[in-house]
Amino acid sequence: MLILRPPGVYLPQGDTALLTEALRDAAVPPDARVLDVCTGTGAVALAAALGGTRRVTAVDVSTRAVLAAKVNARLRGLPIRVLRGDLVEPVAGEEFDVITANPPYVPSVNGAPPRHGRARAWDAGPGGRAGLDRLCAAAPPLLAEGGMLLMVQSAMCGVRATLDSLRANGLKAAVIARRREPFGPVLRGRAAVLEARGLIRPGQRHDELVVIRADRTEHGAGA
Repeated sequence: MLILRPPGVYLPQGDTALLTEALRDAAVPPDARVLDVCTGTGAVALAAALGGTRRVTAVDVSTRAVLAAKVNARLRGLPIRVLRGDLVEPVAGEEFDVITANPPYVPSVNGAPPRHGRARAWDAGPGGRAGLDRLCAAAPPLLAEGGMLLMVQSAMCGVRATLDSLRANGLKAAVIARRREPFGPVLRGRAAVLEARGLIRPGQRHDELVVIRADRTEHGAGA
């Protein structure tokens, strides 16, 4: 699928493909309310709409990403609502049947995640969890009864921490997909730092991506 991507907007990669496949396998019904967080070019939101889902909302903090997602939707004649804002803030108080998310998860070299610039699309603090931890807390209240969250992340950021956080917020969570990907330029450039922090093994030059599915069950209990 050809995607318009302005400079500074995250390029759809292996994590995008893995998340899109998980969404397709979930067989989302046409009347489901879908929210795509950290949408970037809108690739996952487009996949949801092209799959037949009629009520899709996409959110990103980047003005360029919002513009790209809007244009990509219009070029395909898809009625996707695209909003600018931090994580789920633009849809606070709303309810969704499906939430998809590809948040930044690359461990930063220096301190907190940047507030501006292209690195904002991937840098996520020293442990790579700045966006993940916030999303694990912010997404569950937006899920309707029986709704699900599909989120992709790197294994180096702590899969167990994500599962535990989602379960603590009342969801039933599990890893449903994995894929090994060679390091791209960003991770290759900071491999020595990741080794020193113990986030990867010495000499490791591949990442393990995982998709976590978290469901709001009838009784709202995690497992």
